[in-house]
Amino acid sequence: MKAGAAAGVEIDAIARLEDKVRKLVGVVEQARTEQARLIAENKALGDEVSGLRKKLVDSEGTIAELAALRDEREQVRSRVADMLAQIEALGM
Repeated sequence: MKAGAAAGVEIDAIARLEDKVRKLVGVVEQARTEQARLIAENKALGDEVSGLRKKLVDSEGTIAELAALRDEREQVRSRVADMLAQIEALGM
């Protein structure tokens, strides 16, 4: 009877070990799934950051262009004001 009881204890131990291994496999599968999701999310965020950086560079160029156009407009206003003053001085 001791042999049968020992075999039953071994089978119970093996069954518990099997359950633990199955749970561990489940945890590993969940971890892999989460890792894949996080890798995809990280790539998407990296792409978004790249797009935002490009927009930032574009907007900085637009700001510089806008400043140049404003300076040019002021120069044109100044020249027109000078021409109008010269026309008035001529008496026209």
